[in-house]
Amino acid sequence: MGLLLICNGGFMLLATLVSFLYEDGVTFKMFLAGLVTIIAGSLFMLTTRDHKKEIKKREGYIVVTFGWILLSLSGTFPYLFTKTIPSFTNAFFETMSGYTTTGATILEKIEGLPEGVLFWRSMTHWIGGMGIIVLAIAILPLLGIGGMQLFAAEAPGPSADKLHPRITDTAKRLWLIYVGYTIAETILLQLAGMSFFDAINHALCTLSTGGFSTKDASVAYWNGQPIIQYIIILFMFLAGTNFVLSYFAFKGKIQKIIKDEEFKIYGILVGFFTIVATLIVFFQADVAPSAYHPMVWGELESSFRHSLFQVIAVVTTTGFVTADFTAWTTFLTIFFFGLMFLGGSAGSTSGGVKVVRHLLMIKNGLLEFKRTLHPRAIIPVRYNNKSVSEHIVYNILGFFILYMLLFIIGALVLGFVGDLDFETAVGGAASSLGNVGPALGELNPLENYNKLPGFGKWWCSFLMLLGRLELFTVLILLTPFFWRNR
Repeated sequence: MGLLLICNGGFMLLATLVSFLYEDGVTFKMFLAGLVTIIAGSLFMLTTRDHKKEIKKREGYIVVTFGWILLSLSGTFPYLFTKTIPSFTNAFFETMSGYTTTGATILEKIEGLPEGVLFWRSMTHWIGGMGIIVLAIAILPLLGIGGMQLFAAEAPGPSADKLHPRITDTAKRLWLIYVGYTIAETILLQLAGMSFFDAINHALCTLSTGGFSTKDASVAYWNGQPIIQYIIILFMFLAGTNFVLSYFAFKGKIQKIIKDEEFKIYGILVGFFTIVATLIVFFQADVAPSAYHPMVWGELESSFRHSLFQVIAVVTTTGFVTADFTAWTTFLTIFFFGLMFLGGSAGSTSGGVKVVRHLLMIKNGLLEFKRTLHPRAIIPVRYNNKSVSEHIVYNILGFFILYMLLFIIGALVLGFVGDLDFETAVGGAASSLGNVGPALGELNPLENYNKLPGFGKWWCSFLMLLGRLELFTVLILLTPFFWRNR
């Protein structure tokens, strides 16, 4: 955890450099925030340097969960030191939203913030996207610490694809792809007409499926430049795809991508949902021109682009906005609310339930008909032409039940403490737990989360952490048997 703090402080110093180059007036305060974080991390490491350097499964869960909380606490320093967000509650919410790649914000005037703070805000997305834990396990061998337990806790999806037998090499390859995509998108966005600062910030937030923007109107600021939005669409789609498939693509193993069931379903669903949304927007939506809707919505290309953008933004839980989908039709409001529960692919930076879990649950449900007719037959669920063990199927069913239960509890708590209407409470809970960002009601894509009461912000922060670490990693720490001596 000390190492994580040192890494976090290093990223703050990078934001300090940006502040210095843009002369935004907060360079010293940003530097101080980074320095305090590095000193705190160094003290953590010095006081524990003689301890046994062994991480088992139990320690892995503790390091990941408490490490994430510690990073979010230290991540508030740039906001607090520069007084851009003077309230600790608001600063913690913004930071947790950043690290969990939710993209929900309490800020109302984003464009007036110093460049160093804006860059730090985007950097929290980028760090959290692939997981700073995965970054750390590439370094931990230097300290004589094994990293497999950390990787399992950080990426607890239904499958554990590894690119290389050594987990540290897997982490390095994943980060290489992640960095490569970020650089590529930055270059393309700048060529398309964005400033370099806007381009790198949006690249950081796209690949992490975050959603923070440097503009108050989000990506709708570039509604008059469709090429920019199509570039972001492409990289949102890639970020919502299993990064292992990207590795296979670079190695020329295209057949592995084509045969991957989750990728096929992911692509089909995005295409189908886009067609449905496009047709409804084109023929039914009656949207008055505004900052978010400066184009004529009767145009087919415009309808297609905004529908595609919002479908991918919600499915991949990126949360960028080119239009207020809650202002289209009632059907589309419910439609996009449902998409908040879908999620991208396992092994991607997106949140939500994940496509593969839905796929395996549906397959298992359909097979129950066969099992009813043939009670003695052994009929396993198959995925990518391989049998899926009952343990994984039960894990997925348990995850989904727990996810829906937490969503209901989350909405009830928001409705009770925040005095919010039904749409806002339900949308806020689904968006926070799924790490989506934009929600419904008073938390729609045109609004922010600043209207929530203090406890409501802390509750949403907790839901974001649960969603980012896929429930079990956090909730297992709340069970009595986890802390009992073995």
